[in-house]
Amino acid sequence: MKISKPEPNLAKLLVSDLIENDPRLALNEDIVELVEYGYDNRNLDETDYVVFDLETTGAKTPPCRITEIGAYRISGRKIVGEYQTLINPETPIPEFIVGLTKITDEMVKTAPKFAEVAADFMEFVGDAVLVAHNAPFDMRFLNHEIGRIHLNYRVANPCLCTVRLARKLVPEVDNHRLNTVANYYSIDLTNHHRASADALATAKIFINLLGKLEEKGVKDLDGARKIKR
Repeated sequence: MKISKPEPNLAKLLVSDLIENDPRLALNEDIVELVEYGYDNRNLDETDYVVFDLETTGAKTPPCRITEIGAYRISGRKIVGEYQTLINPETPIPEFIVGLTKITDEMVKTAPKFAEVAADFMEFVGDAVLVAHNAPFDMRFLNHEIGRIHLNYRVANPCLCTVRLARKLVPEVDNHRLNTVANYYSIDLTNHHRASADALATAKIFINLLGKLEEKGVKDLDGARKIKR
């Protein structure tokens, strides 16, 4: 069968049908991705997750850099580990960002550079599935910083986005900003825009979303990925 210049939605449907029975491939929006080996069929309740949040000097990288990392490890739907550090971004923090995060140049002056904590952070992550609220933003910064240390290297761990999951699993929420979803679940978010506080709120949200996935009969990572689309 040959279709000349099919409509985008039709093309996406056709590609989805073609790769549906191939566990090596997954359709992520408009891109066919190779599924990380050994992750796709892993039971959600038998998987470890590292929920993380980054604070940065701005929205775009480059030139913006990381100023803080906050992360929590989840195992068996319980928080079992924590990682938190300020990062010296090696560049001045804009006044607007200082107002937002309350992280100042003075606070990060003696903090380690990302290259000095990268090994410890990735050891904390291990082979866990990464989770973040608006994951493309955090993954873009994380991969950029990793790439500065090891040219062309990227984080290989699969990643779930709680924004995308929440849009599918709790559509009744007014919007899916972190503070709104946290409020929906009665989760405290006192120090919003600090990495540790945001990561902890995201971890608690994600534990609730794991329960929602269970209610829908989703049992593995592949199913969680598909439901977010």
